[in-house]
Amino acid sequence: MFGTSGIRGPVGDEVTAALALDVGRALGVDADRVVVGRDPRDSGAALVDALAAGLRESGADVIDLGLAATPTVARSVGWREADAGVSVTASHNPATDNGIKLWQPSGQAYDADLRAEIEERIRESEADLAAWDGFGERESRDATDRHAEALAASVDVDDPPSVVVDLGNGAGGVTVDALGRLGCDVETLNAQPDGSFPGRPSEPTAENCTSLSALVAESDEDLGIAHDGDADRLRAATADGTFVSGDELLAVFGREAAEAGDSVAVPVDTSLAVEDFLAEADVDVTYTPVGDVYVAAAASEDGVAFGGEPSGAWIWPEATLCPDGPLAACRLVELHDERDIAERVAEVPDYPIRRDSVEVQDKGAVMDRVASLVADEFDDVRTLDGVRVDLGDAWFLVRASGTQPLVRITAEARESDRADDAFETAAGLVADARE
Repeated sequence: MFGTSGIRGPVGDEVTAALALDVGRALGVDADRVVVGRDPRDSGAALVDALAAGLRESGADVIDLGLAATPTVARSVGWREADAGVSVTASHNPATDNGIKLWQPSGQAYDADLRAEIEERIRESEADLAAWDGFGERESRDATDRHAEALAASVDVDDPPSVVVDLGNGAGGVTVDALGRLGCDVETLNAQPDGSFPGRPSEPTAENCTSLSALVAESDEDLGIAHDGDADRLRAATADGTFVSGDELLAVFGREAAEAGDSVAVPVDTSLAVEDFLAEADVDVTYTPVGDVYVAAAASEDGVAFGGEPSGAWIWPEATLCPDGPLAACRLVELHDERDIAERVAEVPDYPIRRDSVEVQDKGAVMDRVASLVADEFDDVRTLDGVRVDLGDAWFLVRASGTQPLVRITAEARESDRADDAFETAAGLVADARE
């Protein structure tokens, strides 16, 4: 039921009002106050109503933020002294999907143990329903202004740049508000919230953000910023319209956040360029499984100054353990104010990387055989998420897709020929494992 990013799937199939009611009842077993919010998907209002009903009939009070960015919801759990938070969102997934993601008072997403506990309660129909006169209250509140104020207060900008913000028809308007408070000249793109995402697909990839890149390049704007539907992700474009890769942005953010001796949490599919770039400043990397919940858990540890995923999730643990796209926007503006982002990005190495996906009948069995083959042939192996092999001057990762019958292969090296060799090695292991 729960994946690493909560519940997520097609509306009316995997995600229903009945499920939302069950989640509300399960949370209400030991929660007295819960913050809820949603992205602009049409199904979100009904799902929030069902979720709130389950919470209220369990005696829990509901603070309904309405349309709100996911990091606004996550931060509000602590601000409102609540026991939990719920974002009704499918994040960067297509409009046909929706989902439910749960938040702790620290701003960290529910970890595996907490998710399993909620899932067990739902499976066993465990609930603690209140008497007829003990239902919880539901009140509507707006937290966007408080979030924007906190963001603006967290950075120092002397010469505010001009910025294009592509909201992707999502819930990230708090970014526009915060940048305005910093004095930025802000132009918006796809700013009208619309859960059908008519302007572009929700995920802020280079392919989906060509309009943003073109607008920045053809104008006098200094930066381009793009969010997904619930604004927990951020990607960026430089003044000439170049869309910055997720690895480059991770390297830049991590280098600025960490001091010598610190560590930066990154998933196992992160480019070797990030590790090399951080090592120049005597900053280590801590590898995690793929998924912002794992990065957040690592970022909560002592000595970890920052955590990020190349997909666009950025975590500054001193601020919040939730990926906060609007905070990333403000930090990016602050960095650009100090020195052009394009100059910073140009300092990050650019290594050749190879990727492919192989369709398989039983990805679990294939991965078991890959792990066995790798254990026999290689010494430096990580099995945090799939199988990652460090070859010194190259690495490869073989990992099962979380949602499709695919095994994904990634290989990278500092030299092109070596990347090809590493990829062929990994592909050969997968081919042998399929036999």
